[in-house]
Amino acid sequence: MIAKLKGLIDSFGDDWVIVDVNGVGYLVTCSTRTLSSLPSKGEAVEIATETFVREDQLRLFGFATESERDWFRLLQSVQGIGTKVALAILSTLTASDLATAIAVQDKAMVSRAPGVGPKMAQRLLIELKDKVPAFAGGDEALAGLAGGIAASAGSPAADAVSALVNLGYQMTHASAAVARAVKSSGDDASTQTLIRLGLKELAG
Repeated sequence: MIAKLKGLIDSFGDDWVIVDVNGVGYLVTCSTRTLSSLPSKGEAVEIATETFVREDQLRLFGFATESERDWFRLLQSVQGIGTKVALAILSTLTASDLATAIAVQDKAMVSRAPGVGPKMAQRLLIELKDKVPAFAGGDEALAGLAGGIAASAGSPAADAVSALVNLGYQMTHASAAVARAVKSSGDDASTQTLIRLGLKELAG
């Protein structure tokens, strides 16, 4: 399996880039988000890849970050979502957008991606509800606020932390993220607002 390419940008297409690695050009299919983050032609690049081997075909998919590759793999665990739709979703939504949509079950946000209808969006939200990976840790300097949040059971902050923990984030990271969210949005913020802001902190 080819997991990473390091070389020079040779050329671009609508959904691909050719990476020249010591004279060998690798055609790599990417999301528009990844393509827009790559350097110009002739410049050095390092790109995470996923190798797909079929009966008569070998394809490489490229990602600007390993977390985007994690999402690519995770999305395809949902029935009906293949490589094309997974890339369309990653071209439309950031990791933070996806995590937020899953946390608050926002079908409309997921349906913004081309090729994703309401039924598929609903299936994605249900199947991934307990599988969202943690892309970044929170600031543990704020983890001391976890006790105060946990003590206020039933409050929007405590409910937000619970939602993040249910998504797979560690308690200290979730508490720190919600604590920052409370600090930026105020004590009167709703649970949904704190979940959205907390996820942005964790996925930023």
